[in-house]
Amino acid sequence: MTRWTSVAFATLAGAILWPADSLPSGSVHPGPMTRAQAYARAEALTALGRQMFFDPSLSASGKQACSSCHDPNRAFGPASASPVEMGGPKLDQPGLRAVPSLRYLQAAPAFTEHFYDSEDEGDESVDNGPTGGLTWDGRADHGKDQARIPLLSPFEMGNKDEAQVAASLRKAPYAEAFKAAFGADVFDSPRDAFDAAVEALGTFEQSSADFYPYSSRYDAFLAGKAQLTAQELRGRVLFEDETKGNCASCHLSEPANDGEPPQFTDYGLIAIAVPRNPAIPANADPNYFDLGLCGPLRTDFKGHGEYCGLFKTPTLRNVALRKSFFHNGYFHTLREAVAFYASRDSDPGRWYPRNADGTVDKFDDLPKAYWGNLNTDPPFNGRKPGDKPALTDTEIDDIVAFLGTLTDADQAGQ
Repeated sequence: MTRWTSVAFATLAGAILWPADSLPSGSVHPGPMTRAQAYARAEALTALGRQMFFDPSLSASGKQACSSCHDPNRAFGPASASPVEMGGPKLDQPGLRAVPSLRYLQAAPAFTEHFYDSEDEGDESVDNGPTGGLTWDGRADHGKDQARIPLLSPFEMGNKDEAQVAASLRKAPYAEAFKAAFGADVFDSPRDAFDAAVEALGTFEQSSADFYPYSSRYDAFLAGKAQLTAQELRGRVLFEDETKGNCASCHLSEPANDGEPPQFTDYGLIAIAVPRNPAIPANADPNYFDLGLCGPLRTDFKGHGEYCGLFKTPTLRNVALRKSFFHNGYFHTLREAVAFYASRDSDPGRWYPRNADGTVDKFDDLPKAYWGNLNTDPPFNGRKPGDKPALTDTEIDDIVAFLGTLTDADQAGQ
């Protein structure tokens, strides 16, 4: 996608280079540096962030590291099929959403409520709506902002405040390296220590070898260095065909105009009404609804009904490694996830539960007041119950086969 070209490099530089007259209060950043100094600092923070990422002592339980949920052997996504993970000081607090992968977030733009395509991508007059940000509801703009969330979440790493994280860092085996990177007095202020910690984590998550290697067979195919099978090629056609899967309308599959590899997401937030997942403990309350952009975890759009039910479009890179899909982990096979798109509206009884009178409780995890927010582009495309689904079983299999080509080389065999 050309509109996000070089964002990864800009983000990395922005995490390191600060004009002397714009340092925030209490900053642990060192100010302007030469290019050589900046790269050396990035290398040091990457190494430090890597240690922290795998350190369970940074959690209140002492047993949960970032890597516990973001497994490097699962493209930094969850290893389990559970829709949510357990956390908190005693590891007995269930989460609310499925754990996303941390790979290929480096090019995600900051959240914007209104996005317009650039000149070479589409109609600049069309408002594509909420776009960008990290997490399922886009409420964090940068890796360091995202890193704050699990460290302090009561149902994730469970620290009660920044001071508790700072205290753990002070006792960590890499405490001296931490002081070397951020100053001997960094632990004098818990806020400075915490800000330094999330900066190191955010810098580590910009490591290309770990987080955006672009080493899949599809990348090799685009470079003319690999072949796809006949089934995979058919799946690619169906994936991109606007009258069939139309997956590429949101999960962009072609290189950008400057040759940048496809990200397999447009970073938009849309509503598709995934069925309610009874395996999530919070859903035992019939009055509880996870409405994504309009809450409950994101609060700045509370009351904005036009945004209720919208969730981030994730990249499909390494999607074949996942054991649960969508924000609530309702589906547990990639084939089910694709089939849901193909027949959500033509066969709702297949996906949604029945009411007491036998009727289908369609869109059961989205209150009817917000059904107008639902995406109706192909493959949904105005289909009614009983209509022919957008894809046949064979075509679904072909798309799933194509999606298998998006697995990075270091993840093969996982």
